Amino acid sequence: MTITPFETNLYQHLAPFFAEHDFVLLPEKKQFRRASTGGFQNIVLSSVFYIDDTILDVNFGGRNDQVEQIAQQFLNNQPDIRLDANTFLLSIGRFSGSHYSRYKIHSREALTDVCEKIELFFNSHGFNFLESASVLSALDQLLNEDPNQPCQYVYNQTHRCYKGLIAARLNHNPHFDGLVDTYRHLLLRLTQNPYEQLHFERLIAYLQHYSAN
Repeated sequence: MTITPFETNLYQHLAPFFAEHDFVLLPEKKQFRRASTGGFQNIVLSSVFYIDDTILDVNFGGRNDQVEQIAQQFLNNQPDIRLDANTFLLSIGRFSGSHYSRYKIHSREALTDVCEKIELFFNSHGFNFLESASVLSALDQLLNEDPNQPCQYVYNQTHRCYKGLIAARLNHNPHFDGLVDTYRHLLLRLTQNPYEQLHFERLIAYLQHYSAN
């Protein structure tokens, strides 16, 4: 994958900061990543280029391997992206309550200023959230706290039904049976694809007989 001069400068600015927190730059995936217990945490940097400006969006999240190893058996994802799939992911804007908060960069000085803001966010909020959300019980709560409403911690609400149900089962959530009914009806509203319904019913059957080692 091609790395643009802007991205090279961006990575050079941020790499020392994230390296101090054990995040490794993966330029081909356009992210910084560090291993966590049973998965990884990552910061994904997405750039859109215009004539006068570059718009930067910063997403951060993590992967729970146990959840994903089950989920990817039932989701219709390409095999080459399954090992990189996030369990939760949101933008700095979403986290801060501003869904359209992106960074506009038009000069070297602006790039430096934006990188300082990114570092400040992760020092004050981002790293702590990543640590807490990577725990299975917290992940269960994030995905399932309000199952009748869209979840801000995932972009694909269909996948949320799968991953929320898996997290609940793995965490021995006492409301698992209720979540089965809620997500079954939610999925009907989200998609009319009969294959999706079939895959989800297969997941439900799998989880009802699942026993962790």
